[in-house]
Amino acid sequence: MSESGPTSSTSGRPSAGQALAQSVAEARDRREKSRNVGALRRLAPYVRAHWGDAGLSLLFLIGSTSAVLGLSCAIRALVDHLTKTDAVDGIGINSWFGLIAGVALALALTTALRYYYITKLGERVVADLRKAAYAHILKLDPSFFLQTRTGEVLSRLTTDIAIVESLLGSSISIAVRNLLTLLGAIALLVFVSAKLTGLVLLLFPFVLAPLFLFGRKVRKLTASTQDQFAEAVGVAGESLDALETVQAFGREGSAAGRFGAAVEQAFRTSLTRMAARAVMTALVIGLVFGGIVVIFWLGVQGAMRGEMSWGALFQFAFLSVMAAGAVGALGETWGDVQKAAGAMERVGELLDAESSVQAPPVVRPLPVPPLGSVTFEGVTFAYPGRPDLPALKGFSLHVKPGERVALVGPSGAGKSTVFRLLLRFFDPQTGHVLLDGVDLRDADPAEVRARMALVAQESPLFSGSAADNIRFGRDNASDLQVQAVVRAAQAEGFLSALPEGLDTQIGDRARTLSGGQRQRLAIARALIREAPVLLLDEATSALDAENEHLVQRALDVAMQGHTTLVIAHRLATVLKADRIVVMDEGRVVEEGTHADLVAKNGLYARLAALQFEAA
Repeated sequence: MSESGPTSSTSGRPSAGQALAQSVAEARDRREKSRNVGALRRLAPYVRAHWGDAGLSLLFLIGSTSAVLGLSCAIRALVDHLTKTDAVDGIGINSWFGLIAGVALALALTTALRYYYITKLGERVVADLRKAAYAHILKLDPSFFLQTRTGEVLSRLTTDIAIVESLLGSSISIAVRNLLTLLGAIALLVFVSAKLTGLVLLLFPFVLAPLFLFGRKVRKLTASTQDQFAEAVGVAGESLDALETVQAFGREGSAAGRFGAAVEQAFRTSLTRMAARAVMTALVIGLVFGGIVVIFWLGVQGAMRGEMSWGALFQFAFLSVMAAGAVGALGETWGDVQKAAGAMERVGELLDAESSVQAPPVVRPLPVPPLGSVTFEGVTFAYPGRPDLPALKGFSLHVKPGERVALVGPSGAGKSTVFRLLLRFFDPQTGHVLLDGVDLRDADPAEVRARMALVAQESPLFSGSAADNIRFGRDNASDLQVQAVVRAAQAEGFLSALPEGLDTQIGDRARTLSGGQRQRLAIARALIREAPVLLLDEATSALDAENEHLVQRALDVAMQGHTTLVIAHRLATVLKADRIVVMDEGRVVEEGTHADLVAKNGLYARLAALQFEAA
């Protein structure tokens, strides 16, 4: 689809790169103004879907934390036994050591089970999230991709979701475990010595201060790093998509330099983030353990004065170290939580994106059997981002079932826009588009598209075999049906010469085939749909004269009994059309047969004269 689509260059309209930069800047601004750790709440439905694993994870998390706290009680009992017994009681000592070993064994078992179920839950949730995000993206209309590059979308599906996976698989487990440890340790510390515990709690404001001071900066830098890396991926994807052009112009160094500069910028921002996080961690740990040393010194003085038992002192020290370690770990994982929150915001932006083309609440079914009637009634349409330059202006056209209509006209006349509206990639601002008498706004887009087969000017093919690409049009097609459309598309010759015939792997985007071969495979893919409406947008443009003649003969047979709309710049390909519709500046200016239009001596006659005289 060529001249009038949303990728056309128009004065005053930002380029794709500018649009991406603007989108990235706006997203960054939104995150910098919001402490949206709550973005992680979006994961709740995915976790609830696997409540069994979530429940077991929590159960073993509580069990492992309880075992750690229980270990402190066992150590206290052992120390009290050693310091209060005059004679050495071997049996008693063995019992206490047996208790410690039992608690340690329970800790090992619950920790292993906690790790298994939390990791399993994290992997499962991320898999579901990734599938849901990709399925949602496939339903978005083309206007979304006018503002967001494919590389940016892929970055969110890979890098950002991987960050969320790291949170669910490890960081969240560490955070919850340390939070429970901290709460349990504080409760036991109060029981052991309320006075010393009060001193421990006085440390908390000093420990939390670095978390708040540096945490926000870390979050901002994390979001900035993610944005910059996404931009680098977009730059790389753009160059790889046009690798042959890059190499043909000798611009490998320039492309590598652009990607390298983007990566280096992301790296420098990441270094700043890591430095801020390192300072935050150092302050937290230094304050915690410095304070604990002072408090432990006071505890030793109290034990020497007989104010508390040595077992209680050892338990207090053990619990204090545990609490300090928990606070330090929480400080570190808080950065991971903020990083994952930023990543989840970016994924959430994808999930929140809404297609402007949706099935109505009450769908009007299309007639069965299909007729193939197509009608445009006073349609005016402008692409998003350029409302002042409508591609169609009061466009009206009626195509009867089985009729073969050719759309011709200069570039920018709106021919490809007719196809986009008919496929309901967009809806017109005014007017109506009808298929078999049903307004497309009242129908299910999937049902509308199921009645059409498209061969675009450059029809993309996919990795896999030639047969797989043909069955992309109808996945339940039999081998005989595949072979029939291969013959109809004049593709049998080159496909039979491939090492494994139709089962030959044709590589990424079928780059192992020539342009003409790819186009014939695309025609076979369209024919196998057996759709009532056939849309051909310069379907033979990539073929040489001989193959064009062969394919045109095949299409002549295929178009029988089907409503066919043909876009063509080469007028020789539309001479046999039942009707030729001439478009200019989004309007129908002439229509009729080739002979009638030449006799009118209008726009068509001038175009025909230019082409046929040049030939």
